[in-house]
Amino acid sequence: MRIAGKGLLDHSKPVTFSFDGVNYSGLEGDTLASALLANEVRLVGRSFKYHRPRGILTAGSEEPNALVTIGQGGRQDPNVRATMQELYEGLTARSQNRGLSLQFDPMAITDLAAPFLGAGFYYKTFMWPRAFWEKLYEPVIRRAAGLGALSGEDNADVYDKAYAFCDLLVIGSGPAGLMAALVAGRAGADVILAEEDSRMGGRLLAETYEIDGKPGHIWADEVLAELRMMDNVRLMTRTTVTGAYDGGTFGALERVRHHLGNRPAGAPIETFWRIASKRAVLAAGALERPVAFRNNDRPGIMTAGAVRAYLNRWGVAPGQRVAVFGNTNDIHRTARDLLNAGVHVAGVIDSRHDGPTSDDYPVYRGAQVSNSAGRKALESITIRSASGEQNLHADCLAMTGGWNPTVHMTCHMNGRPTWKREIESFVPTPGAIPGLEAAGACNGAFSTAACLREGVEVAARALADLGHQAPDVAQPQAEDEAYEIAPLWAVPGKGRAWLDFQNDVTVKDVKQAAVENFRSVEHMKRYTTQGMATDQGKNSNVAALAILADATGRGIPETGTTTFRPPYSPVAIAAFGAGGTGKSFAAERFTTSHKATVERGAPLIEAGLWYRPSYFPKAGEPTWLESCNREVGYVRNAVGVADVSTLGKIDVQGKDAGQFLDFVYTNMFSTLKVGRTRYGLMLREDGFVMDDGTTARLGEHHYVMTTTTAGAGEVMKHLEFVNQALCRDLDVQFTSVTEQWAQFAVAGPKSRALLDTLLEQPLTDEDWPFMACGPVKVLGIDARLFRISFSGEHAYEVAVPARYGDSLFRLLAKKAEELGGGVYGMEALNVLRIEKGFITHSEIHGRTTAYDIGMGRMVSAKKDCIGKTMTRRPGLEEPGREVLVGLKPVEKDGQVLAGAHLYKKGDEPIRTNDQGYLTSVCHSPTLGCMLALGFMADGRDRHGEIVKMVDGLRGMETLCEVVDPVFFDQQGERVRG
Repeated sequence: MRIAGKGLLDHSKPVTFSFDGVNYSGLEGDTLASALLANEVRLVGRSFKYHRPRGILTAGSEEPNALVTIGQGGRQDPNVRATMQELYEGLTARSQNRGLSLQFDPMAITDLAAPFLGAGFYYKTFMWPRAFWEKLYEPVIRRAAGLGALSGEDNADVYDKAYAFCDLLVIGSGPAGLMAALVAGRAGADVILAEEDSRMGGRLLAETYEIDGKPGHIWADEVLAELRMMDNVRLMTRTTVTGAYDGGTFGALERVRHHLGNRPAGAPIETFWRIASKRAVLAAGALERPVAFRNNDRPGIMTAGAVRAYLNRWGVAPGQRVAVFGNTNDIHRTARDLLNAGVHVAGVIDSRHDGPTSDDYPVYRGAQVSNSAGRKALESITIRSASGEQNLHADCLAMTGGWNPTVHMTCHMNGRPTWKREIESFVPTPGAIPGLEAAGACNGAFSTAACLREGVEVAARALADLGHQAPDVAQPQAEDEAYEIAPLWAVPGKGRAWLDFQNDVTVKDVKQAAVENFRSVEHMKRYTTQGMATDQGKNSNVAALAILADATGRGIPETGTTTFRPPYSPVAIAAFGAGGTGKSFAAERFTTSHKATVERGAPLIEAGLWYRPSYFPKAGEPTWLESCNREVGYVRNAVGVADVSTLGKIDVQGKDAGQFLDFVYTNMFSTLKVGRTRYGLMLREDGFVMDDGTTARLGEHHYVMTTTTAGAGEVMKHLEFVNQALCRDLDVQFTSVTEQWAQFAVAGPKSRALLDTLLEQPLTDEDWPFMACGPVKVLGIDARLFRISFSGEHAYEVAVPARYGDSLFRLLAKKAEELGGGVYGMEALNVLRIEKGFITHSEIHGRTTAYDIGMGRMVSAKKDCIGKTMTRRPGLEEPGREVLVGLKPVEKDGQVLAGAHLYKKGDEPIRTNDQGYLTSVCHSPTLGCMLALGFMADGRDRHGEIVKMVDGLRGMETLCEVVDPVFFDQQGERVRG
């Protein structure tokens, strides 16, 4: 019910919403949970396994029970925590995991079968008969299990990704986080303050504490007002930091529009941030743990901290007659807040024998709550003490078993927290995350004064590491009450006492796991499913560890914790993959000549995400083959122009650049002369060929590496690994410049004549021999020229800044046509390279060595390189390996197919007779027949042999002659002419 005069909301701003088809009214600033409680809706869901009635347990992201589905159709969003969903006009929410309705759920019959459905029943029950598993057991279990569901329709929501960089990331905006951000902000550091809630202030919004004589929330607002005025501080509300990763990188999910009813088209609903921070402060607070006792899961039983939050922040009393149970002084704080709001306190049950008393409400010292009554809502509780048992009428029970610091983030890099007996919980282990330090409640400091003090201290240490001077900040005055706790994990007794509310795990389940020798905490977790639900055991982990420790005769520190992994709270896969739908999933990359290519009617094919022309059709050419043959003729007889900008281009500089290239390539590059280019071969660490390409030396310490189109990304990744992990001391820098340069091949007998019309200086063999490179001017524009060839003809590649690419392509095409040539596409390029026996990734497909492709001598004996040692493994150079060969049909009109296999002429085409396979094929207009490259056992010793090509899939057999892979101009006279 709503309490007049309580809370931080504006009662003049009502908001209407619906839950399970019933309309209700709330206030602006409400969460769905607070609005439902204000409307006295207690039952909000059904449990995962037994479909037991469940109500709201907490007030934050740790909520295990109040999971709802928001929206409809493609925008239906399941498993949303009602405690985190902000109210907006027209919000539609539905309960989950129930049958006909929330009030009447036929699946609740499983609760009656609970004695047969304990921990591990899946593993023990559905074993026989074996055939029943797929046909009966699994379908039934899948239909019965689960929480929310997707609609099955396309999701029209947009998700975004973003990057941020800062000196200090502060996670959490309670008293510790606010003080840390304030100190760092005043020092001039770049600060990001991230808070998962819609409003900053943390527990100061939920308590009645005063700071410097002001209500805590007023003090927080004043600090936030100062922070907002600082240009060096960014405040990020609705942002959950979900994980800590290497290098000071943190993942964070910002809920951008979940709180808005009207979402503009194209506006993101969530943004996944990657935040790079030099230092970080974890001030994420602590999570209150429930106490396990019989039937402690009834709607109306909540954590005490949540009761205070709903009362003090949202002005809502979860019940009219409230009992309070626990083992710390928080129970009396809860009772006082309720009394001051005019709510009847039925009694305070203090498990401690020496706890304080009160004249304002009944106090039962040395007592425990042992049971509760009611089905769909709490009606009464049973109190057990030394004098016996008695019933107490209550429609709400506020319980607390103490606080667990939020240590999760500090364990994301395989760290483990440290047990602190004074608070009966785990705290972060210093240094578990490099550059991150915990402060406040998440560090085990539970008083407001201690939180403020630690916030100042950690900020000062972070500033010192960053080279900033920490300003003098006066310590605010606040309560500094000592935290006193008597351990209380579970109340002994018969019946089911619930630990993991979402997965229906009880104290008995954990004890049974220990009996069956699942003594490891990780084994217990998997056997019982404790901590495996969407809340990841935030409410139950520590209590479950304590029960397991007791059952196995060990202490809690010796029992240990399970592994905490990111994300801290659930993140939609769509947010992780933001931008990964439609064309963003398969990005389209276009060359600078794309527009001119399309204008010429060229069909496009995808090559390493780039879209390149397959061929350039002309009138009278009925198929692609006629166009391809014409384009090959341009290059062989006149001049052809092709856009080769898609080849990876990596600029490598530094005084140790040559030494670095020597290590990543099989051959030497430190000896390459300035103004020359060399072909290189790159191996993986296992000795197999990774990529090939040319590298040009433009200056004493300046190289430009060229990679294959498809391999550019992998090569860049490989270079980064070698530089960072294997050659850290070398003075070398490199970056991709693929998009910065437009590069065009000009190939054919008239290539020099064409370029002479554009260059300021004519080309000569003396100045521009084969494999030369250097700067030139193309019509006054600074450019680069390389005399290299992928066609076997006298050829060049000219590179200009990308902004000139379109105009240069059009000009080159026009000049080529004037000389009897023209432009050519990928089909012709493929024919030209097969005729010359040049390889692509069709041949270096990941299973071939330098020896296999006939380049074993390129692995220099004078130096080491990546993969060199592994090339010497037995079997990689011995006779019998499949090596590169050429193949020509015996009959002039014979057909060959890529992917077909090779067999001896008289052998049956079966696996044991396999001799090799074809990787690339083409029809050669130059030689008037089909040609193929492939790999064949002992192929270099079998030139002249007739073998049988068999394509079983397409039903084709062709007799082929094994020949040298270089079909045309074997001496290379044309390329050097």
